[in-house]
Formats: sequence, C-alpha cells, structure tokens
Amino acid sequence: MPHLFDLRLGALKTTYQSGSLTPRQLIAALRDKATALNPEFNLFIHLLSAAELEPYLAALDGKSPSELPLYGVPFAIKDNIDLAGIPTTAACPAFAYVPERSATLVEQLLALGAIPLGKTNLDQFATGLNGTRSPYGACRNSVHPAYPAGGSSSGSSLAVALGLASFALGTDTAGSGRVPAALNNLVGLKASKGLLSTAGVVPACRSLDCVTYFTATAREASQLLALTAGLDGRDEYSRRNPLWNDACAFGAPRPGFRFGVPKQLEFLGCAESPALFAATIEQLKALGGEAIEIDFAPFLEAARLLYAGPWVAERYSIAGALIEQQPDAVLPVIKAVLEKAPSVSGVDTFRAQYRLQALKAKCDRMLAELDCVLTPAYPRPVSLAELQAEPVARNSDLGHYTNFMNMLDYAAVAVPAGFMHNGLPWGVTLFGRALTDQYLLSLADALQRQHNLPLAGERRLDLNEPSNLARHDKARLVVCGAHLDGLPLNWQFKQRGGRLVAATQSAPHYQLYALAGGPPLRPGMVRVGEGGVAIAVEVWELPSSELGSFLTGIPAPLGLGKVQLADGSWESGFICEPYGLEGATPISHFGGWRAYLRSLQPQA
Repeated sequence: MPHLFDLRLGALKTTYQSGSLTPRQLIAALRDKATALNPEFNLFIHLLSAAELEPYLAALDGKSPSELPLYGVPFAIKDNIDLAGIPTTAACPAFAYVPERSATLVEQLLALGAIPLGKTNLDQFATGLNGTRSPYGACRNSVHPAYPAGGSSSGSSLAVALGLASFALGTDTAGSGRVPAALNNLVGLKASKGLLSTAGVVPACRSLDCVTYFTATAREASQLLALTAGLDGRDEYSRRNPLWNDACAFGAPRPGFRFGVPKQLEFLGCAESPALFAATIEQLKALGGEAIEIDFAPFLEAARLLYAGPWVAERYSIAGALIEQQPDAVLPVIKAVLEKAPSVSGVDTFRAQYRLQALKAKCDRMLAELDCVLTPAYPRPVSLAELQAEPVARNSDLGHYTNFMNMLDYAAVAVPAGFMHNGLPWGVTLFGRALTDQYLLSLADALQRQHNLPLAGERRLDLNEPSNLARHDKARLVVCGAHLDGLPLNWQFKQRGGRLVAATQSAPHYQLYALAGGPPLRPGMVRVGEGGVAIAVEVWELPSSELGSFLTGIPAPLGLGKVQLADGSWESGFICEPYGLEGATPISHFGGWRAYLRSLQPQA
C-alpha cells in the first residue's frame, strides 16, 4: 500500500471504482500498519483479526461502490461503543463484556458498507480529556511525542490522524470528541444531542452523551452525518433530524453571517494561541462574517456545573458499583474525579438543574441573534509531563471551552486552524443552536478551504466550493409591503422571532401594484418579461419552525414564491397571483411601497 494513500471517502470510492484496489487489500495493509504503530501510540485495545474481519469483507462480495455509500471504507470504534462479538471494555478490564448486538450507529455504518478495523483506546469510562488515563497505555499525540493525543476519544482520533481509518467514532460528553480532534489536526463533529444514536454506548452521563465523528475534512463529516442522523427506537434520547439540517443544508456560507466571539478569552498564558485565534476571526470575516462580542460568563458558569454539580453522580451511576466492589479495578485518577458523587443529594440535583436552566435561557438569547459562536478548541496545549505532575488541573485546562456544550444542548464542530511553532496542531470550535450541525460544518468547510492546511494522514483537501448555499434553522423571506419593518403586519414576523437582515432592492424585473381592498393596504409584486424595475424590499429571517404557521396565514391572492434580488440571488418571498391584479393600481414608478404610502399622506 503506498504511503501517500488518500483515505478520504470520495478518494477511496474513486480508487475502488478504478479497480486498482479491493477492500480486502486495503484492510490487510491497514491492519499491518496498525500492528506496527500500536506499540508506540497505544491506539487500539482490540485490533480485529483476519477471521473477525472476514464477515464484514464477505458482505461486500458481489456489491460495488455505487451500491453502498461507504463501500469498503475503514473505520475505528471507540471502545465504549459496542461491536457485536468483540469485548467492550470502556478501558477497564474488570468492566468488560461481549455484546451480542452492535450499537445502532455501528449497525448503520456496517449496512452502508463500512469495515470496522478495531476498538480504540480511551480515558477510562470516558472520564478525561487527555488520553493518558487508560490501563492499556497512554496515547501520545500523532505529531509531537511530548504531548497527549487528547481524550477521552484518544485512540479514535489517532486512527484517523495516522492514516489507519477514513473516519472514527468517538464520544463526547465534556469535549472528548473535540479536544483530540484539535490536537491531531482533525475535524471533530459533536452533533446535537440525540441526532446520532447512543444505543449500545457505555454511558458517561447518559443525559449528555453524544457520539462523535472524527474525519480529516468537514465535508466528510457532513456526508457521514447525513447518512446516519435520525430517530432510533433503541435510544430514548434520540431526536428527529429536521429537513433544514439534512444533506442539502451543507453548502457555501452566505456572506453576512454573524458569529459570536467571547469577551472573556482565556489562553492560560499561551504565547501563540491568541494570535492563532485572532487570525481565525479575520478569516471568518474574509468569508463574509461579522464578529459580535458576547458575554461568555454564563457559558463558563454552565461548564463549571458539569464536575462541580450532580452530573458527577450521573457518571458514578455507571462506574460506582465497580468502584465499591473492586476499588483497585478503577484508576485512582478516575476515583478521585468521582469520589464526591455519593454525597450528592436530590436537593443538590434540583438546585443545579434550576441554575443550569437559568444560564441556558441567557445563552439561548445570545445565540438567537447569531449564526454561530467561535472559540478556541482549548486555551493552550498541555504536555504529557504537565499531565503527570497535575493530572486533574491540567486536564481541566483542556475543557475550558468544551464542558458547557452538552449541558446547554448545542451543536459543535472542532476544525483545524493552524499549527504552533513546535508543529503541534491547533484548532477552533464553531458552535450553535441544536440541529444546526450542517450549517456549522459548512462554516468549518469554508474555513478549511480558506486555511488550506495540510490534512492529517497524508490526505489532500478538496478546494472546490459547494454548489449550493448553506442552511440552518432560520429561513429568509423577502417582503415588499405591509410586513416591512414598522408597517401594520410586521408584528407577524417579530412575534415569531423574526430578524431584519437587510434592506435592499429586487432585481430590475418586477412591477408593483396596490391591490384593491383593505385595510390593511397591500401591494402585489409581479415578475415581468419586459418593462420591469427594481423594487425596494426587505429580507427577514424567520425560525423555520415558525414558517408553516406564517405561510398558512397568508391571504389570497398573495403567496410565497421565489424573488430575485439585486445581487442576482433568489430568496423565498411574497408574490401575487395574476388574478389579484384586477382593479389594482400600478405603482412601480414610486420604487417601493413606503414611497407609495407617503404619496397618500396629505401634503402640508
């Protein structure tokens, strides 16, 4: 197998279709490579044998890459996620069991043609952000031997970073899928809670846990999410993926997006991180973004609740019995983290929940006005020596920008954003409202193309811009009449959480009419083949969940269609049925509805 083999999903499919490589050849070569690398990196707890791999390879016999979206794609599985017939250890031999059934997400991937290479190392019981808390050995960084791989999904990040897997599954409760991604030059998608099934996953905090995709590119993470997101009857925390967050939502970010930047930035004395973060802000601006400074205090307070509050007891509900029965079976650092859990009372729990809800209300109000928030992935990297000297404090440093995410029910993606002078990868996190995952991945993709950094695992970045515009949970509507800001029907937007995006003009292809009837007086805007003019309009943004109730309330002869703006773009907006022009007054020469209304006012 060539050293520079490209394991990206699209590249691998092209290679298979050419006939120059078969899944059996690839998996055999990757298994040999993994065997050679494992003693140094400790990334696999269980590397599947040739006999264990054979049923998955045999399932592809008679199939082709055109039939299965993930035909022959190698992936790795964090060893707190079940693969049928293979021990699940959660990095604790005394806890290990052999599941009869794979996790739902693993079943989905197998059905799509993917091949599991093995089970990967992790911080024990997924409790840690550094990758050194495992009886199976510490995981060193893929680039710099003096630094950790990050955790708890350490082995999964290494499997992708070292070119052993096209993607890997991790989990993320407090940052376990984002910190190792940033430390190893990867994209780490922490999808919205419930979007990827956690059935068959050993819980860390059942109410907070998410499964993570590690990939080299945001585009691949988008593809994988689109293939596997959705309701699962096995998972009580599962949620439906709305159509505004499907595969078609991934695209080029529209200029004018608003991204939050924390006022309270913390880099813990790092000399390089501030400049790297400032450069990323400028790159988002270059993509058309507007930076908005936000108060980060409520986010940080929510983060502190994760380990200072009752959620430690939720972790203890999984490992507690083993700690009590076989205290030596659990690592001392894990016991230290969980030791106060038995003393947490029900009163403590409810008080913490009330405080968290108050903080979420504050944070949600800020996010309602933004398209996303940008933070560093971590304040500064910590070395293996620092972790050995102060394991709890230095681990906490890595979670400064991650611990609040699932507490507040937000979607997040870590994306590479540079390298430090010593070669260590550095990254940022984009986060936003739940169920805006594809939009965040769109921004991450744009950042990757803007940076054009080398990819992990000797891959090559596709610099082609997506053909469609990115979408999220808010829809744009063009208005030309009574719904304009300050006019009689504008309350219908504001009542639904609408926001004015821009005051602009239509393309010069429209005629405007004052329709018969009223009140309120209403215009009709009609596209014409000849004799059109530009009409003054406004673009409003409305939560997609509110769009249906708005649409059904629009009276005839008006409706929603597509309106072309002066910049050539097309947006949903008000249009008028031709029959509605009976008895209407042509008013295009006024250039817009406001000017027409002014003409009706008595002259002083």
